[in-house]
Amino acid sequence: MTVKHAVDVEANDVLNAKDTKIQVLISSREGPNFALRKFSMQRDGGMPRHTNTVEHEQYVLRGEASITIGEEIHHVKAGDVVFIPEGVVHSYQNTGEEPFEFLCIIPNKDDKVTVVDASC
Repeated sequence: MTVKHAVDVEANDVLNAKDTKIQVLISSREGPNFALRKFSMQRDGGMPRHTNTVEHEQYVLRGEASITIGEEIHHVKAGDVVFIPEGVVHSYQNTGEEPFEFLCIIPNKDDKVTVVDASC
């Protein structure tokens, strides 16, 4: 069993992203089936078009963003939930005035990230 406060978890830069940090709140060593991550994207920050080999279940905590999933653009805000299937191209762009923050749950499997378009 793990109990800790999110402020005690190190935040690291997200590779290939602009002004975006990740905290691994529950790692694959702590949870047998899923990992829980928190992403924080500063104003004008974003993540480029990419794919993952695992699905994502997400819950928006704060702010607003445009998330492209496949060819569809979704405008999301606090309280919205997002599902991204494995292998589907997706990207993020903070469109609000404040940081965009969300929780992301992924299965504990190998996840290969492939950047499709490096601009964000």
